[in-house]
Amino acid sequence: MNIPNTLTILRIFFVPLLVAVLVEQDAHVRWRGNILLTNEFLALAIFLVAAGTDLIDGYLARRWRQVTTVGTLLDPIADKLLISAALISLVQIRQIPAWMVIIIIGREFAVTGLRSIAAAEGYTIKAGELGKTKMVLQVAAIAMMLVSIRWTALHSAAMLCMWAVVVFGLASAVDYFIKFWRRVDEQVKRRRRTELLAMERDRKRSPAIQ
Repeated sequence: MNIPNTLTILRIFFVPLLVAVLVEQDAHVRWRGNILLTNEFLALAIFLVAAGTDLIDGYLARRWRQVTTVGTLLDPIADKLLISAALISLVQIRQIPAWMVIIIIGREFAVTGLRSIAAAEGYTIKAGELGKTKMVLQVAAIAMMLVSIRWTALHSAAMLCMWAVVVFGLASAVDYFIKFWRRVDEQVKRRRRTELLAMERDRKRSPAIQ
């Protein structure tokens, strides 16, 4: 177990802690006697630390050449668990409309399905710029939403960021689908061409055999 994989697993363990702190309205920690950290700021700290491990583990894995199959599989799962848990918890405390979260999480399942099918066919659909922008927006939007629980004046700006997440999420999903369809279309055409060539060879052999 290398350090990048350990950070990825640590991010998964942050998920239930984030949900527990965010949903529990009375959770708080008193720091240095007179500073009170309420549940939304505790949740924000946990979320940002967990999101930070996503940047660190990928950087370390590439720098130290420790990219493994386990890490490749666990990293996107950990990301989706973290984002989904945060969004569902925000729905629970009535900070985000449920329909918006359904679209965001539904998009994740759809893209994951496409990438799984593509992987089974032997090719990889890499994350495009829209997908990367979507991830950054998700972290920023959720962080702003957590802050706006205490400072309600920021709620409109936080909702604007959530709308940006929805728009970029749908746009990146379309981008993934186009890439997937092109590869599938190319594969179907290649298979059809191979079948036609095989039929032509069989047709030419038939008179010779006779």
